[in-house]
Amino acid sequence: MNNFAFSKINFILIGISMVIVVIGFLLMIGASSDETNFNPEIFSDMRIKVAPVICLVGFLSVIFGIMYRPKNK
Repeated sequence: MNNFAFSKINFILIGISMVIVVIGFLLMIGASSDETNFNPEIFSDMRIKVAPVICLVGFLSVIFGIMYRPKNK
């Protein structure tokens, strides 16, 4: 008798969602500016628009993965 809070599909959904979040954070990293050298790449569309949206989608899908209830047989 297994009365776990989450089923296997919940863990799969949460795992995929966490991978999406990590991809979003990886898209945000890159070279930075310092006191002597300005790097305009810190303001690229990928780092300030696309990556945060990917992270948001990942976090929302984590919530979906937690709230998802499979249909009973």
